[in-house]
Amino acid sequence: MTDFDQQLADELSALREADLLRQLRRVECPAGTRASLDGRELLNFSSNDYLGLASHPALKEAATKAIEKWGAGSGASRLVCGSLAVHHELEEALAAFKGTEAALTFATGYAAAQGAIVALLGKDDVLIVDKLVHACVVDAAKLCGAKLRVFRHNDLNDLEAKLKWARKQQPAASGQRPARILIVTESVFSMDGDLAPLRNLVELKERHGAWLMVDEAHATGLFGERRLGLVEEFGLTGRVEIQMATLGKAVGAAGGAICGSRKLVDLLVNRARSFIFSTAPVPAAAAAAQAGLAVIQSQEGETRRQRLWLLVEGLKRVLINSGFPPSAVRAPIVPALVGAEARAMALSDALRGAGMFVPAIRFPTVARGEARLRFTVSAEHTAEDLTTLGDALKSIAHA
Repeated sequence: MTDFDQQLADELSALREADLLRQLRRVECPAGTRASLDGRELLNFSSNDYLGLASHPALKEAATKAIEKWGAGSGASRLVCGSLAVHHELEEALAAFKGTEAALTFATGYAAAQGAIVALLGKDDVLIVDKLVHACVVDAAKLCGAKLRVFRHNDLNDLEAKLKWARKQQPAASGQRPARILIVTESVFSMDGDLAPLRNLVELKERHGAWLMVDEAHATGLFGERRLGLVEEFGLTGRVEIQMATLGKAVGAAGGAICGSRKLVDLLVNRARSFIFSTAPVPAAAAAAQAGLAVIQSQEGETRRQRLWLLVEGLKRVLINSGFPPSAVRAPIVPALVGAEARAMALSDALRGAGMFVPAIRFPTVARGEARLRFTVSAEHTAEDLTTLGDALKSIAHA
């Protein structure tokens, strides 16, 4: 073994000993409430396909037609010759859906966050983030070079202290633009399922002259009268400078997007490196996402949402009755905290043996010692599925 491979083997061994080694699992079926792994069909309680649209006939038909019309790939970056009509149509639909002037799509939500933050901030600016924001925001903070401050999760007093500090920073030199202050939060937090106090965040950012970026990845399609997200539910449309969305969760397709003013989108087209230097997303994904938005806005979308929330309540009851009390959440993400990484792995393996697919969530996705089983439901699950899950949980409670 070469020195290169030996050093990598040592790192992998250390991960294994700490119960942190991850491996890819080959799934032999479409996304849905079942997962076929190693020749077994398991009940899947880990997907973010909340409304069950990933295999919806309308999305599959839209993707198929897009391939027939536009081909399999886009051929180039958007600023060369890859900006196909299907991408523009999706962005127009997104802007109309979110109630913003414009939208810009990226290959992934990760790329969307990095592109926006790095385009907007530099070394003289301040980025203030919730402690539990997604890793894409943390990585963007490192790339943009701005002064980074982290406030305790959903702690408004700590955030205000950080904002007061930011306002005292050295003013811009003559001829330079003013220093910017950007707050970034998720609306529904991906690992805890709790909600950000968005009304309070908006009041604070307006009081202190900051901007606010809200990641609606786990809220789009689920919250608000028109299912636009938590920004709509809290009546804040027009008061959040940057709305981020992903298209691979409730929307059922793939990709990410930034929604906001026309000037914001025009600047990102010119400054967002993850947009400029990436081949345009495949046409099929853009067409499927547009179809997913149409389903969400239809009566079927509302029916699916109502069914989802009923299943969420059923899931909570199952967890409580099975001895795995969930945290108090209001989202289709229902975590059951177990603590040690080894314990989470043992429970996940036991559930898999009982026919359930619920991967353990461990460091660095969550803090050390806060490993958990992260349960999610889809509108395509049934009450019988939950009963089966409850039986499995009771059988492995002492694993």
